[in-house]
Amino acid sequence: MESLTRASMAVCPFVKASSAQTLRQISRSSSGGLASQARQCPFMGAAMRAQERNYSSATRPARATASTAATSSATASSPYAFKGEDLTASDISLGSNESAFDFHGYMADELHRKREDKSYRFFNNINRLAQDFPKAHRSNEEDRVTVWCSNDYLGMGKNTNTLNEMKRVLEVYGSGAGGTRNIAGHNVHAIKLESELAALHKHEAALVFSSCFVCNDAVLSLFGQKIKDLVIFSDVLNHASMIQGIKNSRAKKHIFKHNDLADLEAKLAQYPKSTPKLIAFESVYSMCGSIAPIEAICDLAEKYGALTFLDEVHAVGMYGPHGAGVAEHLNFEAHLKSGIEHPDIKTVMSRVDMVTGTLGKAFGTVGGYITGKASMIDWFRSYAPGFIFTTSLPPAIMAGSSASIRYQRATLQDRIAQQKNTRYVKNNLNAIGIPVMPNPAHIVPVLIGNAADAKKASDLLLNKHDIYVQAINFPTVPIGEERLRITPTPGHGPELSNQLIEAVDSVFNELNLSRISDWERNGGLCGVGERDAAPIEHIWTDAQLALSDSDLNPNVFDPVVAPIGVSSGVSSY
Repeated sequence: MESLTRASMAVCPFVKASSAQTLRQISRSSSGGLASQARQCPFMGAAMRAQERNYSSATRPARATASTAATSSATASSPYAFKGEDLTASDISLGSNESAFDFHGYMADELHRKREDKSYRFFNNINRLAQDFPKAHRSNEEDRVTVWCSNDYLGMGKNTNTLNEMKRVLEVYGSGAGGTRNIAGHNVHAIKLESELAALHKHEAALVFSSCFVCNDAVLSLFGQKIKDLVIFSDVLNHASMIQGIKNSRAKKHIFKHNDLADLEAKLAQYPKSTPKLIAFESVYSMCGSIAPIEAICDLAEKYGALTFLDEVHAVGMYGPHGAGVAEHLNFEAHLKSGIEHPDIKTVMSRVDMVTGTLGKAFGTVGGYITGKASMIDWFRSYAPGFIFTTSLPPAIMAGSSASIRYQRATLQDRIAQQKNTRYVKNNLNAIGIPVMPNPAHIVPVLIGNAADAKKASDLLLNKHDIYVQAINFPTVPIGEERLRITPTPGHGPELSNQLIEAVDSVFNELNLSRISDWERNGGLCGVGERDAAPIEHIWTDAQLALSDSDLNPNVFDPVVAPIGVSSGVSSY
């Protein structure tokens, strides 16, 4: 019905030649209105008669389903909807048999569908214990479990430095921020945190958001909305926040194959160098653990005149001698020895135009941020609605985040312990045929292959073995690639790791889940059981894992804290 109405409107000479104002005047006239005029049209008249027959054929609209939702929504609304200005409900009435759209029925059917395909998301009541992490309790405080899927990658949620600073600032400045940064939320804690972040990534300035989802959405959408003819090139596995920002940007986009430099270059080469371009990608892809070829992407960006937008959300805190992420890790020795960026050392980190990150994972608090050139950060601050109109993070959160960043910049031990525990888990799971998807990062994705079994495996681990590992299903990962996502922390030593390995082995036996040999017989999937696959080396080398805190340059420089009213060199608030 919707297609018939649209087609009729498209060919109707009267509609095409009349403005919305003219149509409104006709609809309010005493001579029958717009509906009467439309009935005389051979195109719209036929569409209206067909619509009336559709209404009279049913005494009550059927419950909405996914396949009928769009049609039902269109039928319930006026067919006289014009680009730029819609007619109101009072402008036209097509009959007394109309019924309102069944919103609740539609939602019930959608939820039923998710339950049927096993992608419905169940939330487990898991209460992390600050002084006993990675232990947590369920609804009953005596019901203890071990958490194996937290994104508090370094256990900083219990770090004494962070907690003490948060308590101190909470007592002095209270629980809330008082408003947006422009109105009441700008303070010395915001200034210090942004200076710390700029120093961490060795960029000129930084800007803090309420989350990195908001940050990615706000920044990417702003680029497309403000810069005419911008083209965005996005890795196919980019996070939902980046996808949302690219959609909201309304810019032309190209999706390139995951970490495929040839595909990216072929797409870049379609445009003159003068065309504004932006390449958006991540350093560590959190569901599979793959790592982007950052340096090679920077080469292509320079060759074709593109900006680089690097999301280091799942890498900050955990890579590089000071925890700045993979971009720092790629020049590990230079950053380890220098502690600062020397003008004669051109590092990968200095070549990346923008870095976004989170405070809510390895730094153990909450919030997101972006770093880059001072002029670029000031542009985001001045134009991005996601920043301008959002309440600022509370002072205690920002102060705790600063303390956490400073702690990680001055130590290697947490990053090294995490990597060692990750290797232990991966190696021992592989040894008993558990299908760990190979990757060079700290993520341990265990391939299951369907949503129902992934949920069963997660439930068995929790209810039988007191181990919490959440099942990952669509839309986070493609259908057929469902998995358990295990994330060891410095606190998951050999004793807890052995408990996990034995429990996973037991669950695979009980549910008769496919092991590496089974996947190999079926041709392999997601790197598991794929013949002739090249071995993957961890990004942390054995030599780097042998370092200690004494190997860090003691002159980890203090950030230049701008005066109140100015943030990391950008203009006054």
